[in-house]
Amino acid sequence: MKNTEDLKEIARLFLKLGIIGFGGPAAHISMMQNEVVTKRKWMSQQHFLDLIGATNLIPGPNSTEMAIHIGREKAGWKGLITAGVCFILPAVFITGIFAWLYKKYGALPEIQPFVYGIKPAIIAVILSAIFPLAKKSFKTAGLIILGLLVLAGSLLGYNEVFLLFGAGILYVLITFLPPGKSGDLKNLIPLVYLQGSENNFISSLNLKLFLIFLKVGSILYGSGYVLFAFLDAEFVANGMLNRKQLIDAIAVGQFTPGPVFSSVTFIGYQINGWSGAAISTLGIFLPSFLFVALLNPLVKKMRNSKIFSVFLDAVNAASVAIIVSVCISMGIDTITDWRMILIAVFCLFISFGYRKINSALIVVLGSGMGYMLTFI
Repeated sequence: MKNTEDLKEIARLFLKLGIIGFGGPAAHISMMQNEVVTKRKWMSQQHFLDLIGATNLIPGPNSTEMAIHIGREKAGWKGLITAGVCFILPAVFITGIFAWLYKKYGALPEIQPFVYGIKPAIIAVILSAIFPLAKKSFKTAGLIILGLLVLAGSLLGYNEVFLLFGAGILYVLITFLPPGKSGDLKNLIPLVYLQGSENNFISSLNLKLFLIFLKVGSILYGSGYVLFAFLDAEFVANGMLNRKQLIDAIAVGQFTPGPVFSSVTFIGYQINGWSGAAISTLGIFLPSFLFVALLNPLVKKMRNSKIFSVFLDAVNAASVAIIVSVCISMGIDTITDWRMILIAVFCLFISFGYRKINSALIVVLGSGMGYMLTFI
């Protein structure tokens, strides 16, 4: 009975987050942190951080994988599937509607006045949520220095995966290389092992779409911009889409709530209708469920191992630094005039001054301010 209630609670939470989750992975994760750590107390701040670190080590959409992790922690395998599906479905449904409208009318509806103020508000939400995580992550001078190095590397454009693994390995070496402790490095072996470790629905075109997106979902690290590069090589270069269609697909993924990977629903629909949309969505998200199912049981074991605990501490600090880097980059790209500055400052004040206010309300507030200020 309790398991059924847990599943209902998971479904309600992640359907809500899937509907209101604007702003990309950093914003989604900050909302999850507020819901499952601060409000519901399903897990400790430290374990939530460990899950962020673990998620950053595997390919796929980070916020979707965090949802899957949280579901697994709360209600086992059923929770894993429920959380992931409920978080993905709203974005896929909304993107599917846009895909249908786009194919019917050849253009996206005008939404700019409504999204003008969303990004400054999202930056405020992320910074507010990341603050307690940063205090927990940067618990030694060494981790602070490491975080600053990763932040600099991220801002300079170095690959996130190299930064995360590099931070973890470097911190392990610094911690365990002194005489008498170097033997503990044999415990790194499991880490190396882990790293190693037509209109008919079943048609040749759908099979091709499924295999392309399964491959992308299995190897893709990074943001929607990285996804753009992969899809450009797979579809535009092969003549299956033109570049305008691809840009519009990524735009839909960016301004709709939920994971930006829902862009593939749009692409699948343009290529082969609703069956193409469904099979493309399945292909891109399936690897995330498999990776999390394999990784989740290992996270607590990693924390209980001395050497893995040090590795996780470094990865957590690096993850926070990369999220801060995302905020800085978003700020540079987004906050370009006095209206944006006003929205960002006001939303920062609300986020830090009134912690109990739901982050979704702050995003709505930013959107409303942006809409009104565009007329000034």
